[in-house]
Amino acid sequence: MIRVRRATEKDVPKILELLVQVNMVHHLGRPDLFNGPATKYTEDELKELLKDGTRPVFVAVGEDDVPKGHGFCVLQQHIGDNILTDVKTLYIDDICVDENCRRQGVAESIYLAIKDYAGHIGCYNMTLNVWALNPGAQRFYEKMGMVPQKIGMETIL
Repeated sequence: MIRVRRATEKDVPKILELLVQVNMVHHLGRPDLFNGPATKYTEDELKELLKDGTRPVFVAVGEDDVPKGHGFCVLQQHIGDNILTDVKTLYIDDICVDENCRRQGVAESIYLAIKDYAGHIGCYNMTLNVWALNPGAQRFYEKMGMVPQKIGMETIL
């Protein structure tokens, strides 16, 4: 059985392992942009992040309470902006499932828990970015009901 909960400091070592896995997906797809193997955060940065109420981190765990995947989020709201409305958005910065636990419903459990959390705290929407190098992730998010909001483009010089 998979349960999703807020991450705690005891989860940091496993989250760091997962961050390397997600980094390697990006590094292998775009080695011109991503170093690898690497993590987005150091251990100390991650410990501080877990204390930040505007940047919730969730983990999916099994019976052993060891993370099988994580979801990093960022609350965003642009109050008083000249062009943007004041809606509260939950940005999903990263969802990663341990490569040994894929196709077991872990990602869906994380996504649905994040969606429930966003609704509970009064968010208008959830957003995220998907790299073109990861079409499987795009298909997953579309299956969850997400639709493109904007498209990033580049020219390599």
